Amino acid sequence: MAEDGTHRHRFLLFLLSLLALSTSSAVSRHLPPRSTRSATTATLDVSATLAQALRALSFDPVSSHHPLSHNLSSSAISLPLHSRDFLPSSDGHRHPDYKALTLARLRRDAARVRSIAARAALAIGGVAASDLKPIAEEKALPIAAADSIEGPVVSGTSLGSGEYFSRVGVGRPAKPLYMVLDTGSDVSWIQCAPCADCYQQTDPVFDPSASSSYAPLSCDSSQCRSLDISACRNSSSYSSSSIPAAASGSGGSDGSCLYQVSYGDGSYTVGDFATETVTLGGSDPVSGVAIGCGHDNEGLFVGAAGLLALGGGPLSFPSQISARSFSYCLVDRDSPASSTLDFSAASAPSPSVPAPAVTAPLLRNRRLETFYYVGVTGISVGGEMLSIPPSAFAVDESGAGGVIVDSGTAVTRLQEEAYSALRDAFRAGTASLPSASGVSLFDTCYDLSSRTSVEVPTVGFHFPGGRELRLPAKNYLIPVDGAGTYCLAFAPTSAPLSIIGNVQQQGTRVSFDLEKASVGFSPNKC
Repeated sequence: MAEDGTHRHRFLLFLLSLLALSTSSAVSRHLPPRSTRSATTATLDVSATLAQALRALSFDPVSSHHPLSHNLSSSAISLPLHSRDFLPSSDGHRHPDYKALTLARLRRDAARVRSIAARAALAIGGVAASDLKPIAEEKALPIAAADSIEGPVVSGTSLGSGEYFSRVGVGRPAKPLYMVLDTGSDVSWIQCAPCADCYQQTDPVFDPSASSSYAPLSCDSSQCRSLDISACRNSSSYSSSSIPAAASGSGGSDGSCLYQVSYGDGSYTVGDFATETVTLGGSDPVSGVAIGCGHDNEGLFVGAAGLLALGGGPLSFPSQISARSFSYCLVDRDSPASSTLDFSAASAPSPSVPAPAVTAPLLRNRRLETFYYVGVTGISVGGEMLSIPPSAFAVDESGAGGVIVDSGTAVTRLQEEAYSALRDAFRAGTASLPSASGVSLFDTCYDLSSRTSVEVPTVGFHFPGGRELRLPAKNYLIPVDGAGTYCLAFAPTSAPLSIIGNVQQQGTRVSFDLEKASVGFSPNKC
């Protein structure tokens, strides 16, 4: 009997254990897996991002200085990139508060987007830049490929057009100059003495007479013929009376090439087109780089000495050095830290550049060589794909539309239908957060002044092959004042062209493999 009781007891325990397992399984079937839950929300550290924003205001750029960097290894040369707000300023201009800084950034950004949209519309419409009247008309308007060139990138938001700058050496001997880095431009240029009209810059204006490697280009040179707008000095077809000849004996002679670049927002540069030696970081100097020597310059470039063009056209810096790939990583623009810009002429990436975590097709538009188009298949919010037609991301037969990756645009612009879908889904996922009034181009804002952190829906870009670039929360919910107001950092555009801006790229290394036609994204690899 005792033995029978023991067997019954064990049988009951066995049944109870089965019941417990089945109950556990039933419960687990009703709960999403941990990985799924984490894919739907992201944590925004409100305290940390707001503190960093306020530190940006207290930083003293007047006392800051960024010398040309030097590397111990010649195969991995560092060129730092800096945020505009952390560059030395000659006038000591400071914004009174963080909202004023935000509004200034957004005004520049709106001008930038208008300029890109206008350039795209003109190109699609078959209107050549040479057919346009110059903005400033009343004022008159052999490369050595580097094996691997790398250098630091700094965010810079208070000194004019362009959000990120680097220290570049120009001439022989090399004069260190702050230059805007721009993937949306093809012509590199600097301000040059003597000036007919030069804006204020941090560094002394470059004097071509002090450089032994400055050489004006002739009007019949291939570089001059590649310009959208060019003319010969003293030519009857182009008035150049207000553009002084370069101070050097060989500069500005009859038959030398004049250039003009207009940016659509009222900014422009006019001057002599020449070749010069360019030094990036501790790399060997690169001679014979075609660069504009601007004597008449106006617009939103205050602080920088000029622009280093990283676009896809034949005159851009990557094209001139026959780079097979280049990459950059953009630091948070409220951070004084620096990151790097890398060029490589080798088929393999620079040793300091990690393999991309996410890759997407690099597409080229036959009507717009400058821009880097990326193949986007969709956008998700909270782990759910949005209902957006593929045409919202595609280039049509005329060359209109598509999505570009741009270092100079701050806030990502989406076609109105795509933006509305993203905004509505994000609002639905943040219904518990206290709302706030819109700020400038932002229409979805929150009062997070009483929060130290919040959970928000994830946002991801999707590419062919099921690849996804999931953004950190601080790359799409950003502070707009010092009081704790945060806004969704996307905006609609009525133009066909969509733009992935630098706010969404922050903290991610973006690599352009020009040989394999791919764009890579490597989060947290700065």
